[in-house]
Amino acid sequence: SLSTLTDKEREIIRLFFGIGMNHGLTLEEIGSKFNLTRERVRQIKEKAIRRLRHTSRNKLLKSYLG
Repeated sequence: SLSTLTDKEREIIRLFFGIGMNHGLTLEEIGSKFNLTRERVRQIKEKAIRRLRHTSRNKLLKSYLG
């Protein structure tokens, strides 16, 4: 869930995928908001997605193992 992310990661994911908006923003547009390079925004986004995948995998394992 998004609650496992930092505030910055959560906001970058929200802006990139356009959650609660008409459309998502580019890495460059997000970088402008946070005063980051688009490469740094990409790195943060990828890390956040990895963390979300890991969290959901843990939940599946816990439900399977009891």
